[in-house]
Amino acid sequence: MYIRIKADWLEDKEKRECFISLSKTTKIRELRTLIKAEINLDPKLQRLFYKGKEMVDGQILNDYSVLPNDVIVVMKRQVLQETNLKTTSSKDGNNEQKKSVSKETTPDCDQLVDAMSDYYRVGDFVDVRLLDTGAWYEAVIEKILKKDGDEEVDKNLIFRLKSASHVSVIPFEEDAKFENIRPRSYYVFKVPELMPEMTVLANFNIDSPKERGFWYDFHITQVGSVDIIGTIVIGNEKIDNCNIKFIQECMRIEEPILNKVKDKKAPRYVNRKYPFHCKKCKDDKNKTCRSCGCHECGGKENWDKIILCDECDMGYHTDCLDPPMDDIPEDDWYCPSCKTDDSQIVKAGEKLKISKKKLKTPAYQQKNNKDWGRGMACVGLTKTNDKVPHNHVGSIPGVEVGFCWKFRHGVAESGVHRPPVAGIHGKESDCAYSVVLSGGYEDDIDYGHEFLYTGAGGRDLSGNKRTSVQSFDQELNRTNKALALNCNAKFNNKDGAEAEDWKGGRPVRVVRSYKSAKHSEYAPQDGYRYDGLYKVVKYYPEKGKSGFIVWRYLLRRDDPCVAPWEKGAKQYEMIYPEGYLEMEEAKRKKEEMENKTPKKGQKRKANSDVIEMLTKKKKSEEYDLDKETLTVINADKVNEKLWNECKEIVKEGKKQFLDKVEETFTCIICITLVYNPVTLKCSHNLCKKCLHEAFKHCSTEEFQCPHCREMLGRKETLAEQFNNKNLQAALNFLFPGYRTE
Repeated sequence: MYIRIKADWLEDKEKRECFISLSKTTKIRELRTLIKAEINLDPKLQRLFYKGKEMVDGQILNDYSVLPNDVIVVMKRQVLQETNLKTTSSKDGNNEQKKSVSKETTPDCDQLVDAMSDYYRVGDFVDVRLLDTGAWYEAVIEKILKKDGDEEVDKNLIFRLKSASHVSVIPFEEDAKFENIRPRSYYVFKVPELMPEMTVLANFNIDSPKERGFWYDFHITQVGSVDIIGTIVIGNEKIDNCNIKFIQECMRIEEPILNKVKDKKAPRYVNRKYPFHCKKCKDDKNKTCRSCGCHECGGKENWDKIILCDECDMGYHTDCLDPPMDDIPEDDWYCPSCKTDDSQIVKAGEKLKISKKKLKTPAYQQKNNKDWGRGMACVGLTKTNDKVPHNHVGSIPGVEVGFCWKFRHGVAESGVHRPPVAGIHGKESDCAYSVVLSGGYEDDIDYGHEFLYTGAGGRDLSGNKRTSVQSFDQELNRTNKALALNCNAKFNNKDGAEAEDWKGGRPVRVVRSYKSAKHSEYAPQDGYRYDGLYKVVKYYPEKGKSGFIVWRYLLRRDDPCVAPWEKGAKQYEMIYPEGYLEMEEAKRKKEEMENKTPKKGQKRKANSDVIEMLTKKKKSEEYDLDKETLTVINADKVNEKLWNECKEIVKEGKKQFLDKVEETFTCIICITLVYNPVTLKCSHNLCKKCLHEAFKHCSTEEFQCPHCREMLGRKETLAEQFNNKNLQAALNFLFPGYRTE
């Protein structure tokens, strides 16, 4: 596996980030030595941090659950003597300076007197910008003050505010200056009104752009069909290339108006939406909740009697504890679920304690010194496919026949074959979902459109062994039984069975591995390739080459797509793990800089392999849509603008194009690829079922688009006029096997 090392404090920008290839069994002490070779920092001065934890000697990478391409931050330890000298020499001066600054910036409340503003009155609804976040919040003016003796002009005024009742994320009662308040926004733009170069008030989450966040000034640079792109303005700072998802909620920024020319009739304000402080009860004050209220009774009353756990931050009424507490303790307090035995607490200077779950794994129980953690099969999954359930039968939407992954865990992350090691994925109470042909059993025979597959078991894999010779008979249970249940015949655990109509059985996804290329001409030369759907024709027990009974399965291909080894089959680029090619390129550059004499051409060969791999990757990304795909896409005239946006991504590769299509045609209600789509007159696409569900909750006879609130008409006129069969045909063509209900 490989990890990223970051040291942003280095002056040499090229060395601030580097790749290191290592094993999960690498000790932290050994890692420090490798880091020294990269950035020339003494191991004694290194402080290593991973996901907020400081890594200490005596542990290995697996103790911290490090994954491929993860980042380990390197900090330089400061010399204690230099630090003491600096602090002692400037201690008195800094304290005096801090005191003087605090006296100048903090106004004395006794010197404040009532004042009048030319633009605001007490009780006015305003937006206030908090200096710590830069976001705008809804508030009400309670008082207008000024320092005694100052001139009564707006720039000298201090506005005492109170947050609006529905703003529960960050309730505040603060004083603000004139430049940090403005009249509350009330006008909501319709989507067609949004134009480039406009500045609006928009909702954006800086940490998670797809989720709801706070309200910022937003300068529009580009208007898309389902989103807008521009710059978030936070005071004097700017964040470019931000993508706003909630375009139907963008509001107009109101300018201050003199009191004497204000309209006496107050505008109709719309309560803006904020992220919930508690997602379970949605900040409902009248609803009991164990997350934001008392963890025992769920009540939100008597806040002065609620004590917070110093570990999990859960609140408990002192009366609800067993035994009850009279007073809140001044020292640290831990709830019953967080309080642990002192022997399990990691104290200062102690080693990281291994969890009981990890101690039971073969990695910690094996007695030999085998380095088991260097292979890619040992790394954890960095993501999972949540588009379909784990027991999904059939092809995976977005994964086409011929897709090839460099490593086995890439196949698992795609959802084609989820187990990172096992050859059969299935449940004996259901069926098998996928198999991998890796040439691990000598009884396997591959004919391409048909192959004889050997069941699992019959081998002694103790001691964390991945494979071994056949040493006892196989049984038709567990995954072996699951694969047998795919056959369209009555289950028989003694003699097996053969299907009369083999096409009536349940399909199995088949992945061929490069490891079986020695015995099969249909296997890929590198990586793991998805070869489509197969059906189980028959299964039966037989004495194998080892002399023990094995269960054999005859699988026959039943997929509409052309097999990858046939003429006319589509060829796709190899899918590499994130950061893998960058790591290989970094290794190549390092070898060139070291300029060492190669041994028997080994290093030169390695460098040429990397160059060839990168060249193939670059060439394979030069992808273009064929005539059949263009015909299907161009038939959807209603969404021509959206398809043109997707076509702009084609040059980046097939996978990137499919990802863009999936993002563009996602239903705003169910947040999945639209099924039986309807294209409204405002050009928004939704699932037909989702649209009807939205109409059920509409109290008026006139219906609006759930996305932009465009008026659609009466119910009796909305029957079939918005159905878009061309869009459904295009999505079915691009995502073979795509179905959802």
